[in-house]
Amino acid sequence: MNQETMIIQAPALRRFIRDALMVAGLTSANAEVASDVLATADEFGVTTHGVKLLAGYLGRLQGGGARTNGQPHVLDQGAAWALVDGDSALGMLIGVYAMQIAVAKAHSAGISYVGVRNSGHFAAAGYYSLLAAKAGLIGISVANDAPSVIAPGATRAVVGTNPFSYAIPAGRHPPLLLDMAISTAAGGKVYQARMLGKPIPDNWIVGLDGLPTTNAELYPDEAALVPFGGYKGFGLALLIETLAGLLSGAAVTFGVGSWMRTADQPTLHGAAFIAIDPAVFGPRTLFLERVDRLIDELHGTPTIAGVDRIMVPGEREFANQQRAQQEPLVLSPDVAQNVRLAAEMVGLEIAEYL
Repeated sequence: MNQETMIIQAPALRRFIRDALMVAGLTSANAEVASDVLATADEFGVTTHGVKLLAGYLGRLQGGGARTNGQPHVLDQGAAWALVDGDSALGMLIGVYAMQIAVAKAHSAGISYVGVRNSGHFAAAGYYSLLAAKAGLIGISVANDAPSVIAPGATRAVVGTNPFSYAIPAGRHPPLLLDMAISTAAGGKVYQARMLGKPIPDNWIVGLDGLPTTNAELYPDEAALVPFGGYKGFGLALLIETLAGLLSGAAVTFGVGSWMRTADQPTLHGAAFIAIDPAVFGPRTLFLERVDRLIDELHGTPTIAGVDRIMVPGEREFANQQRAQQEPLVLSPDVAQNVRLAAEMVGLEIAEYL
């Protein structure tokens, strides 16, 4: 693997992603939406779910597994719910479409659920929860995925990494923002270690014998991810599978295709988006003030030596994003390699963006 890093300004990275997606067949408007999803992850420092994924998405657009002209649409709906067919468009476009519906319905009904079928891998779940928080609402986003995580005691994967995210708006502070896989480590982190030739902690994956291993080369063909907290993570995975798959009518477990291995086929992912308007329980400003006080209280918690203060979920990411507006992004070798691959796939000269 090329061990060179890549230095690029955040706005240039956004332009590159947008241009690549347009060459692959997306409209300018859709490419702008998808590029914002991916670039935001890189600005947050979540490099496993940013531009590193672009080559995979381009492959799906070129192979037909993701439709360049896919049109997400509502199949059925009520005052506080909706069912969306993603029409095999890019998962990011479907996620934004669905959460916007959830936000609109929550503003009128107080709470809403939007289930999605016929979707695809949608990058960072936190992006969609944050859309709700920016609108003053509590947002929750979940999705299922092809099995890559064991159940405790199993020797093969039975559920996906099934991401879970929430975002809670605040007043003086940035929103509280959590985005996590139900596995001890996201699959992207194992792939990253594999590409960099580095060992991984012994609690990330298990081999076909069910025993822990530090060899990232075994994943995913000869190893599976471990759920965080054992049965706790596995139990949460099944709730997400229910909200995103069983309830929405999407594919579940082994019915969900691998977005990286089936570029010419829809993957039939499911997703779910929930929005809650705190204003139905009292003045919105009062809720935001209470969130601020909670954050202040946590910041003031006594800490051990070497820890300046307790950080709340999302705090590090928002600080990274602010830094990215002032300093160039430094893409690690594995991310840089995927950027070069994406550029080659669509005939762009990456040097023009650096």
